[in-house]
Amino acid sequence: MARLTRAQRREQTRERLLDAAGRVFARRGFHAASVDEVAEAAGYTKGAVYSNFRSKEELFLALLDRRLAGQLEQVEALYAIGSSEELRAAMHDRTEEELAEARDFAVLIVEFWLYAMRHPAARAELATRYRQLRGRLGELIAARHARHGTSPPMPPEHLAALALATDAGLFLQYLAEPGALPWELHGDAMIRLLDPR
Repeated sequence: MARLTRAQRREQTRERLLDAAGRVFARRGFHAASVDEVAEAAGYTKGAVYSNFRSKEELFLALLDRRLAGQLEQVEALYAIGSSEELRAAMHDRTEEELAEARDFAVLIVEFWLYAMRHPAARAELATRYRQLRGRLGELIAARHARHGTSPPMPPEHLAALALATDAGLFLQYLAEPGALPWELHGDAMIRLLDPR
């Protein structure tokens, strides 16, 4: 078996730290979680955390980047589906387990969002990520309209912003009152906002 290069070992350490951070942050929250806890959960020293991330905030942002990249992959796969009917079926096929996992991360995002509103550097980092997310989602919306020969009812990036706001708002309502709204409502809302037909 080939030995890992230094860069590969570093990347492996970084991924293990992010996995551990995801578990610790989900259990303890952003504020209560400590770098020591993340290091212990990953089986490393605190020094290993700080050799990869300058701060707990940077660690969280790296975790957020990984999460957003995964979500964008899912959205891109959905947008590759041709018909509206197949797209709707795929949206409704999401399991409650997937949504429960998304809920856990949504709570963390709300906590970090509140933190960022009081810390300008964190707010700027968060704004950059929202801007990139809106931009990519807007590109997907524009491309889907082009494939169907339709025009979006407003600038695609504005539709993307509405979709992100609807997504976040519905998750807050699901959290506040579990069972009050059907799981399918999320998929239906996204279809109405993002599908041209």
